[in-house]
Amino acid sequence: MRAYRRLFAVGLLACLSAAAQDLADPDPKVRVKAARALAKNGSESIPRLVPLLKDATIDVRREAVRSIVAIGTHHSVDPLIQATRDNDPEVQARAVDGLVNFYLPGYVDTGSLQRLTSAVKRQFDRENTQVIEPYVAVRPEVIRAIAPLVKGGASMESRAVAARALGILRGQAALPDLLDALRIKDDAVIFESLIAIQKIRDVSAGPRIMFLLGDLAERVQVAAIETVGLLKTTDAVPDLKRVYGNSKSEKVRAKALGSLAMIADPSVKVLYQNGLTDKSDSVRASALEGFARLKDPGTKDSIERTFNSEKKMAPRLAAAFALVALGRTETSELSPLTYLVNSLTSRSYRDVARPYLTELAREAPVRNALYAYLKTGVRDEKIGIARVLAVSGDKQSLAALDALTKDSDVEVAQEAIRALRSLQARLG
Repeated sequence: MRAYRRLFAVGLLACLSAAAQDLADPDPKVRVKAARALAKNGSESIPRLVPLLKDATIDVRREAVRSIVAIGTHHSVDPLIQATRDNDPEVQARAVDGLVNFYLPGYVDTGSLQRLTSAVKRQFDRENTQVIEPYVAVRPEVIRAIAPLVKGGASMESRAVAARALGILRGQAALPDLLDALRIKDDAVIFESLIAIQKIRDVSAGPRIMFLLGDLAERVQVAAIETVGLLKTTDAVPDLKRVYGNSKSEKVRAKALGSLAMIADPSVKVLYQNGLTDKSDSVRASALEGFARLKDPGTKDSIERTFNSEKKMAPRLAAAFALVALGRTETSELSPLTYLVNSLTSRSYRDVARPYLTELAREAPVRNALYAYLKTGVRDEKIGIARVLAVSGDKQSLAALDALTKDSDVEVAQEAIRALRSLQARLG
C-alpha cells in the first residue's frame, strides 16, 4: 500500500510538473489543454490555475474557470470571486454558477449556463425554484461579488445569471441591486430579479415593484403580480383590482386574483364571490384561496359544496385548502386535509399541495394532524410533509422529524434529516 501511494504521489508530481510547463507555453491552445487537465488533480491544482484567470486569451480564462468550478472545494471560492470581475460575460457567468454550485452542489449540471448562446436564453424560460437550505451560510464576500453583475455584467445573459444566483443564495444584501435591475430594459434580467426578490422575501421591496404590474411583457407582468402578492403589498390592491378587471389574459387575471388572495384584503370579497363561477379553473382556484385567507365562517357551507362538486383538480385543491383553513383538520379518508396530503404523490399537483400545507401548518391544529400522516403515509407524502414542517414546524415538530430520520425508506430518512436541520436553524 505504501509503495502504491508513493508511486501515485510521484505520478501526480510528474503530471503537475508537465502541466506547469504547458501553462507557460506561448500557444494558447496548449495552455487551454493544460488547464483542462489540471481539473482532474483536485485542489492542489488551484494555485496553478489562478494565474490563468489573468491570461490575455479569453479561451484560456474560460477553461481555467471551468476547471476551478469542476474542482469545487472551498479552495475554489476565492478564485471564483476573482473571476466575477473578468470583462468576458462567459467567464463572469461561469464563475457565478461555480459559486452557486459550492453552496448548492449539482447546480452546474442543471444550472443557468452551459454556453452563452440561445440555449441560455431558453434556460431562463424554465421555472426557477431552486434555493439553498436555511442552514447554509453564504460568505458575505460571495454576495458582494455577484451583486454588481446584476446591473454591470458584461452581457444581459450574465446579468440574468447573476440575478438568478442571488435568489438561490438568498442574497439579502443584494436587494438594492436587484431592485435597480428592474429598470433595465431586458425581460430576462427583470424576470430573474423579480424571482430573486420573491425568494429573499423582504416585504419592504413590494412598493418598488408595483410599476411593473402593467408591463407589456406578460411573463414580467405575471412575475411582478406574484411578487407583490407574496410580499403582501397592500398598496398594490387597487392596481391588482384594475389588472383583474381589465386584462384579457386568463393567466394574468388568475394571478392578479391570486395575489389579492395572498394579501387578503376584505374589500376584495365580492371579487372572490364572483370568481367562484368563472369559466377559468385558475380564477376559481384563486377565488377559493381568497376565502381561505379571509377565514369567514359564513363561507364554509358554499366551499364545502364546491369541494364535493368541483371536477377540476386546481379549484378542488383550493377548496380543500379553504376548508382546512376554516377548521376542517380531521384525518379521515375523504377529508380535505387527506386530499391535500394525497396530492403530494401527484407530479402535476404536489407543487400546489405543498405550499397550501406549508401555509396551513402555521396553525398548531394542522401541524398536530399532519404528524399522523408521517406514520401512515407513503414515501412522497412523508417527504412532502417533512418539507412542510421544515418551514412551518415548531419545537414539537423536532421530535416528529427525528423519528422520521429512522424511516426504513432511505430517501424519506434523508429528507427528514434535511428538514430537521432546516427547522433547527430556523428555531435557533
